[in-house]
Amino acid sequence: MPFNLPGVLVPFHLLVNPRLVVPSIVVKDIRQLDFPALYRAGYRGAVFDKDNCLTIPHEDRLVPELVEAWQECRETFGPGNVLIVSNTAGSHLDAGEIEAESVSHHLSVPVLRHTSLKPSYACIKSIHAYFASLPRPVKDEELVVVGDRLLTDIVMANRMSRRAVSHPPSSASEKSATGDDSSAPRPERIGPLAVWTEGLWKRENLALRALERGMLKGAERWVLKPQEVALRESLQYRYVKPVPVAEEEAVKEGWVRRLVRRFRS
Repeated sequence: MPFNLPGVLVPFHLLVNPRLVVPSIVVKDIRQLDFPALYRAGYRGAVFDKDNCLTIPHEDRLVPELVEAWQECRETFGPGNVLIVSNTAGSHLDAGEIEAESVSHHLSVPVLRHTSLKPSYACIKSIHAYFASLPRPVKDEELVVVGDRLLTDIVMANRMSRRAVSHPPSSASEKSATGDDSSAPRPERIGPLAVWTEGLWKRENLALRALERGMLKGAERWVLKPQEVALRESLQYRYVKPVPVAEEEAVKEGWVRRLVRRFRS
């Protein structure tokens, strides 16, 4: 794993603003995201991490289980409006941009070229430049940012938000929270929808991930206001599809088999 100075400095920023580590919604993987519903709500673009979100770490091919969901995402937003932002492919560590070209070929979407790693403000500036260059520019509040790391992907998404002004909801992030109900909880800040994929295609960096989860639980318990909790629940209800019953049964069966093996041994 490359040394990531912007990522190392994040815990100090969290001392000032612990909400940065809190995702808008949580899914097992992108199959749970309702992309048509997101588009209807006003979202027009998406930023995805690569490793353990779309691919097995250090591989360039899409995880086979995600093929249908990935196709739906690209068809919903348009391939030019879906961007891969990775701390490996397309970064300054990608010599000759070979990995970026390979990932772009296999996933059929562009890979951002950037010189500073997530969640730096320099990387955010590069994302802004990309979406501003599109024939129909996409604003921050019209983006969905999806990733498996709280201290990079989710912090970056939340750093892209700004304080909301008191007026009728107009942006996608405001409309997505309230719908047609004026009494629904409104966000205090508007910006990208931060989506955390908590499922792993390959187990890695488990100690760091446990630390991230601890930070998230602390923020959820001690920092979030009741209206913020209600807002997250509303977003979760509107944009997250339930895990298929067959998958839930497979998970339960896996635990049963492990217990049986333990008793037999």
